[in-house]
Amino acid sequence: MQHPTPARRRIAVLGAGAWGTAVAIAVAARHDVLLWGRNTAAMEEIAAARDNTHYLPGHPFPPGLRVETDFDAAVAHAGGDGLLIAACPVAGLRPLLHSLKGRPIPNLVWLCKGFEYETGLLPHQIFRAVLGDTIPSGALSGPSFAQEVARGLPCALTIASASAALRDSVVAAVHGGMMRVYSSEDVIGVEVGGAVKNVMAIATGIADGLGLGLNARAALITRGLAEITRLGSTLGGNIETFMGLTGMGDLILTCTGDLSRNRRVGLGLAQGKALGTIVNELGHVAEGVPCAKAVRELAARLGVDMPITNAVAAVLFDGQQPLDMVTRILARDPRDETLTPAPK
Repeated sequence: MQHPTPARRRIAVLGAGAWGTAVAIAVAARHDVLLWGRNTAAMEEIAAARDNTHYLPGHPFPPGLRVETDFDAAVAHAGGDGLLIAACPVAGLRPLLHSLKGRPIPNLVWLCKGFEYETGLLPHQIFRAVLGDTIPSGALSGPSFAQEVARGLPCALTIASASAALRDSVVAAVHGGMMRVYSSEDVIGVEVGGAVKNVMAIATGIADGLGLGLNARAALITRGLAEITRLGSTLGGNIETFMGLTGMGDLILTCTGDLSRNRRVGLGLAQGKALGTIVNELGHVAEGVPCAKAVRELAARLGVDMPITNAVAAVLFDGQQPLDMVTRILARDPRDETLTPAPK
């Protein structure tokens, strides 16, 4: 059965990094899309080149995608029944939302994955703290490399929101072409999966960089999923969510894909590179780095057992050597294998 072609919508993507640009390119085939970034000079270069030569080079913009340097104009573009997509890192979400205070804004979704380090809050909690709970909002997440989405390769995402109307609206706007969109009410589960998988990708990159083999990789991914599920369930997420796209799916992609920034952080650490050098070489944000510290502290407060996360944080911030991380994990006492939270 053929689905009807959705009506053209006005969509503003706020943030011109690799993922924001890729989403803008993908949906511009069917909608009137405006891409805004805070660096005016960079956005003017992007507008002239019709290509994000810094963050996503080699992917020319389609005719339906325009570039905007004026924030007010970008927000106004999505007025009425349009859609705002916040495409900044987690660290930039709060400032972006503060810029939206007092403005008549429509539906809003965010693409960022992680915990805010200073507060330990998830994106939906940041949104609620800044803009309240009257504006329809949600998280658009899933296993997705920007380069592949920009190339038009198949991709499946999940929109998570407490608002059924928002979920339906985002599916109608984004689902289509090579992009499939599922919906979920479990905002917590979707956000926790998207955040903690980046930490597990650093661990897997370390193991691969040390040449520990595919057996070790499989063990890390599987036990990483157990950690994600323990933390997410403790915070109120549904166990089923962690078996889906934003849990297992995103974890597998980020831990095994060569395009994964966080996996590349782990590979660099295994080679003996300093963290600052690795981040500078990436030229992009690797959310797993600040997330490891935030998750370690959150898990300690909640009493959630997260040995892989703790080991990664020890390498990143406490001066522990990568091979010591592996020894530390292997030396733990045996336990029953379970994906459910340990009893309190």
